[in-house]
Amino acid sequence: MADTRDAHPNWPGLVPDETQPWETLASRTLVDSPRRVLEDRARTASGVEVTYQYRPRGPRAVFVLPVTAAGEAVLIRQYRYPLRATVWEVVAGGVERGEELLDSAVRELAEEVGGRAAEWVALPGFYPQPSISGVVFYPLLALSVTLGETAHEESEVIERVVLPLAEAYRMLEAGEIQDGPSSLTLWHARRVLTQRGLL
Repeated sequence: MADTRDAHPNWPGLVPDETQPWETLASRTLVDSPRRVLEDRARTASGVEVTYQYRPRGPRAVFVLPVTAAGEAVLIRQYRYPLRATVWEVVAGGVERGEELLDSAVRELAEEVGGRAAEWVALPGFYPQPSISGVVFYPLLALSVTLGETAHEESEVIERVVLPLAEAYRMLEAGEIQDGPSSLTLWHARRVLTQRGLL
């Protein structure tokens, strides 16, 4: 596997600012596991005191758009319990404690679609819900992907779908891909795919 561990140039900037306009006065944990939620009492820059509930910084996730050597996108249709609906997505998953971002992407690609990539391209990272969450998402493009057996978790209801890249982007533009991080991953990947002559 050709392995590039270069981060996207914006990844190192996804950190807290050196100076903070808000002052934390008190903090308590509302939920500890599996997703930590805090409630802070804070003083804003204007001096107003507020109560804020949020997920703190720390959790990270990877999002992967797999593309085969034949120029096909590999998407998934996954049932999401909070929505009570099945939605189109790219491969995604949480980064485990101590795991490198690329190692997480390789693992998720193998588990969700049985994929293995010959090349990886890092895309711009982003904050999915900065008003309530400190989670950071890191998207990647996986190229020359070969497909094998999947290894879904018992709770997952996932269908692997292979389709032409042009169809995936038609779906994006038509609003048929309603998962925000998946849409943004596809959007950021478009430039690279166009430069490579794949789109």
